[in-house]
Amino acid sequence: MTQFELIYNQHFKDVYRFVLSLCRDAAMAEEITQETFFKALKSIHQFKGTSKINVWLCQIAKNTYFSHLEKQKRFAPHEPAETVSEHNLESMILDKEAVFRIHKALHDLEEPYKEVFTLRIFGELSFAQISQIFEKTESWSRVTFHRAKRKVQERLKEV
Repeated sequence: MTQFELIYNQHFKDVYRFVLSLCRDAAMAEEITQETFFKALKSIHQFKGTSKINVWLCQIAKNTYFSHLEKQKRFAPHEPAETVSEHNLESMILDKEAVFRIHKALHDLEEPYKEVFTLRIFGELSFAQISQIFEKTESWSRVTFHRAKRKVQERLKEV
């Protein structure tokens, strides 16, 4: 048995569990773990021994996972629609009467909630694009949108 086979046998389960904790998908975790060991085999000569081998493998796994996510983002047509428990606003857009009710509720909404909501729902912009428009962080645009959505929902209940 070669040295690398020993490493594979000793650390496969740890790396797999680590990747599974990142992606929560057994099939994807298996695939990324296999790719991790393939990359490790190709670059084992670069391992300097300054860290434990399992730390090095998990770093490769993490980078492989994030690269995989980036590739998926490039091929995805757009972000998935947000789900709402009581009123699914996105599906209500298809109903003209519901659209009018949303616009009425949106009319009195204060800024920046009104604009962020409009850009996200009607403009179909991503949170990253909205954050660029406002020159804020992406998390700011997410939080602002969710607050705006909650305010619209409250107003829709009143109407």
